[in-house]
Amino acid sequence: MTDAVIAATGLYTPPYSLSNAELVETFNAYVARFNATNAAAIESGEVQALAPSSPEFIEKASGIKSRFVVDKTGLVDPERMAPNIPERPNDQISLLAEIAVEAAKQAIARWGKDVSQIDAVICAASNMQRAYPAMAIEVQQALGIQGFAFDMNVACSSATFGIKTAADFVTSGSARAVLMVNPEICSGHLNFRDRDSHFIFGDVATAVIVERAEDATGGWDILGTRLKTQFSNNIRNNFGFLNRAAPDGIGATDKLFVQEGRKVFREVVPMVSEMIVDHAGDLGIDPHGLKRMWLHQANINMNEMIGKRVLGREPTSAENVIILDEYANTSSAGSIIAFHKANDDFAAGETGLICSFGAGYSAGTVFVRKR
Repeated sequence: MTDAVIAATGLYTPPYSLSNAELVETFNAYVARFNATNAAAIESGEVQALAPSSPEFIEKASGIKSRFVVDKTGLVDPERMAPNIPERPNDQISLLAEIAVEAAKQAIARWGKDVSQIDAVICAASNMQRAYPAMAIEVQQALGIQGFAFDMNVACSSATFGIKTAADFVTSGSARAVLMVNPEICSGHLNFRDRDSHFIFGDVATAVIVERAEDATGGWDILGTRLKTQFSNNIRNNFGFLNRAAPDGIGATDKLFVQEGRKVFREVVPMVSEMIVDHAGDLGIDPHGLKRMWLHQANINMNEMIGKRVLGREPTSAENVIILDEYANTSSAGSIIAFHKANDDFAAGETGLICSFGAGYSAGTVFVRKR
């Protein structure tokens, strides 16, 4: 068997940045209109008044200051509060595949090799634009890649699950190199009328190329990968093809992102922290000696707590990379954005951790060493 290497990464950032202040202005306009329209029912106790939001509340709760989105017009319109994304005809590339291709092109350029050496494409993301054909096959066609392609979904952990799958293909000899992409248009499944979650997500796409160690020049040795799942209803999205078969209105509010945030924090932080430490121990790695952690970018408080438990002390900003202040939560792509943007200062032999966690519950750890 051969070893696997992360050879290159790519990042596509949408052109529109949406600040907390802009988001709050729209949300509060909606709240004011709702409360005025329902004033009598609110007064009688039949309807509960909605509370306004603030940029300070958002930043304190999450660490998020802004996010990038593929469309801004609908998100700053209090009458719509959803992105404007026109459906494309079948003879055009889908939007999810399009942004994945952009991230992949950057990764391929950084890799410096021809796509003929890539034997597989994995599209690993939290929400697929359609059931079939797979977005991965669409990306494969757009880039002129041979071999095979498929989609996979493990919510926010999709990228680490994708890296693990790609590494397994490489080490088993099934592929020389694998392209793994994470296109996330999270604004499409977010309820912008919910005060507790309307600020959480942003849009982005990332890409990772995993190849055989003997073919790699530089890059990152994959020292070990580990996956974990544990069922929980605390993060959920029930949108799916069977919705149309249900009576109208049943469960309508759960067809977008919903979560029990406090429960998620309380249950996920210890699960992930223990998983990282245990995996490091099995690999003979001192977790206290990690140069850097590129964690899933869900919430700054979660990341700081996990970092403290893993390192045994308060992590520095260089050790525990945070990009969610600028990008917000980008589901599967968050840890890859952090890795992509903050690894140039590593010397050969230095070790870091890519880690994701999210709905499922699911979690993945990928320990890497600079070659």
